[in-house]
Amino acid sequence: MTRREALRTVGGGFGMLGLAGMLEQEGLAAGSLAPQAPHFPAKAKHVIYLFLNGGPSHVDTFDPKPALTQYDGKAVPSEFAKKDSEHSRLLRSPFEFHRCGQSGLEVSELFPNVGKVIDEVCVIRSMYCDLPSHPQAIIQANTGRIIPGQPSMGSWLTYGLGTENQNLPGFIAMCPGMPNVGAQLWSSAYLPSLYQGTYVPCNESDPEKMIQYLVNRQVSPSEQRRELELVNAINKLDMERRGHDAMLEGRIQSMEVAFRMQTEALDAFDVSKESEATRARYGIVPPTAQQCASKLRSATRDGDFARGCLAARRLVERGVRVVQLYFGEDVPWDSHHDILVHRKLAKQADQPIAALIMDLKASGLLKETIILVGGEFGRTPAVEARGRINVQNGRGHNSKGYSVLLAGGGFKGGMAYGSTDEFGFEAVENRVHINDLHATILNQLGLDHKKMTYRYSGRDFRLTDVGGNVVRDIIA
Repeated sequence: MTRREALRTVGGGFGMLGLAGMLEQEGLAAGSLAPQAPHFPAKAKHVIYLFLNGGPSHVDTFDPKPALTQYDGKAVPSEFAKKDSEHSRLLRSPFEFHRCGQSGLEVSELFPNVGKVIDEVCVIRSMYCDLPSHPQAIIQANTGRIIPGQPSMGSWLTYGLGTENQNLPGFIAMCPGMPNVGAQLWSSAYLPSLYQGTYVPCNESDPEKMIQYLVNRQVSPSEQRRELELVNAINKLDMERRGHDAMLEGRIQSMEVAFRMQTEALDAFDVSKESEATRARYGIVPPTAQQCASKLRSATRDGDFARGCLAARRLVERGVRVVQLYFGEDVPWDSHHDILVHRKLAKQADQPIAALIMDLKASGLLKETIILVGGEFGRTPAVEARGRINVQNGRGHNSKGYSVLLAGGGFKGGMAYGSTDEFGFEAVENRVHINDLHATILNQLGLDHKKMTYRYSGRDFRLTDVGGNVVRDIIA
């Protein structure tokens, strides 16, 4: 007698009823990418997260600090000494700030093009997170918690809302190489595997190299369809014999998505179909002969981030729910040695960010698309003085105060929210934790962050864990 037969006969069959209930829950756990209704009317439908991994300096980009110029080279004043564990000297920003747009928001010379569209942008100057360490801070920025093994924000959003285009993944993660801590940043963790982000390297210009093995040149699409149907039929017979398997069901659905991707994915990632003027507006430049010959995946090669921004626009236009674009491999914005490196990095980020905002506004999609720009933390106002530093002109990590940008999706433009202290050590006014930011983004998508939960290992989990408050003041 098998275990299932025993459950069916012993105790009046109540064991089988319990098993049936469990299997029904597992069936729900397999997930679906079909569009889902939000908890309440939404102002936004899509999210593009431009992640400047490594920690861009807020005091050199979007949070001007005149006091740093006044105290440049001097010791940190005694009343601020406890905020600077290194007891080092203050370092003024080498970059000029200018008032931009009708709002007059001050923006660093590093981002002149973003300055031109600053009236579409809400600058949160009072962000903070829990740890000043790259792995933990990057994980928290992407998943809401500092510990690994949690679903990413993109996975939570596709779990809650599904996606509009069934021929493309609901959540796509792009990077020219691999960011610090890697694939767990777009993992679905304990959520059904169907909600995991699809990784696409954006250091390739040929879509068939970006998404390898998508095109089958051995058999026709109709033959592929027959093969897939056969495999699915065998898998379903196996599930009938062994019982429901949520992981197997997730793999089946992923194969279906992969098959359907053949009709749209290559076109969506082919930015060469855009006009030369459009590509130039994003700052996309052809790779040099040396770059073509190199086998290395450079973290900051000209055009990689720009190509990713243009691809993100094309994906959102096709109904993809979440697109996350990492600036480069590992932590390129980690300027411990020399803050002047920010000039080169910003040159690659400024133009495509502004072009993305302008294009979405022109098409009307900015109203329903949230563009989030930021890193895992900021940098210290004092000079980096630890370790093997070649040039004493850099800044250390700062998790207590930094800036992020929000555009579109029902957020107020042309405003700065919150503030850090006069030097930029710490957020002091209208402080915004990463859980608050996530809760606010979910709110704009029509999701109550306290209600969007998933039961796992005996408790209900959510993106904002046990924290998070919606920041109402930045919502239009």
